[in-house]
Amino acid sequence: MVTSRIVATGAGIPSQVITNDDLAQIMDTSDEWIRQRTGIGERHISGGEDLSYYTTKAARQIIERAGIAPEDIDLIVVATVTADYCTPSAACMVQKEIGAVNAVAFDVTAACSGFLYGVSVADKFIRCGVYKNALVIGGEILSKIVDWQDRSTCVLFGDGAAGVLLERSESQQGILLEELGAKGEDYAVLTARRLAPANAFNEIEPQAECGHVTMDGRAVFKFATKKIVSSIENVLEKSGVSKDEITYFITHQANARIVEVAAKKLKLPMDRFYTNIEHYGNTSAASIPIALNEMNEKGLLHEGDKLILCGFGGGLTWGTLLIQW
Repeated sequence: MVTSRIVATGAGIPSQVITNDDLAQIMDTSDEWIRQRTGIGERHISGGEDLSYYTTKAARQIIERAGIAPEDIDLIVVATVTADYCTPSAACMVQKEIGAVNAVAFDVTAACSGFLYGVSVADKFIRCGVYKNALVIGGEILSKIVDWQDRSTCVLFGDGAAGVLLERSESQQGILLEELGAKGEDYAVLTARRLAPANAFNEIEPQAECGHVTMDGRAVFKFATKKIVSSIENVLEKSGVSKDEITYFITHQANARIVEVAAKKLKLPMDRFYTNIEHYGNTSAASIPIALNEMNEKGLLHEGDKLILCGFGGGLTWGTLLIQW
């Protein structure tokens, strides 16, 4: 069976760290308030660099670890909602910076599910023989689209990028099964508006109202805790793999409480779920690859391990992948 397998991981993380105590200096909040509700203690924030700086940093680390020349990369997919430009794509910026002159490059936009959507798309190109490999990166500079006066949202988010190199495989390693989904009817519970009016000529939208993340936290929490469980159960049932065979469940790092509720519903201990939200916050499309790279660097992943990757977010969207490392 032809699959695509992960052969290397990498990340580009801002060096600037903003703690909960730092936020308490500029708004009515506290470390205790944020930790109790989210599990977040700090987040990394760009020092002014654009997304392409961090996606390129991640890409260079990935290709160095994989031992592949940039010109041998066939495909670059970047998942993001905070690209430097409307056009060119974030993927084209990465292609330019690393010198991957032969690569096809494009972006996918599925918010916090974006990395899994990107992996899914790249996997199909590899499986059908169009490309031999693909660089897939999730990255965000969310600090530029949050309202730093709104404590209900700005305390949640962080910046960063990470990704993987996929290669064609005929072994048991690779992406075994997936489920992707969307529920557009509920789009309004999590949005980030345009950075310009809907009709710039007539200016029918005030510029001041554009750009910031808005979220119905309760609705997102309800959606996420329900969808994580149902999507994981669907993938396990279709694959014939039991939850006891999964070494780690790696979910989107949106809120520690969401993961705790999902683990309880799945009747699994929390030590089966890898979490790093305390140190990164919610990095949207970057959160799963950041976690995957961190686990890889710590030596937690071993050949033959079965992993569940599960994302959920704006759209509303979700995705679950079953992978054998």
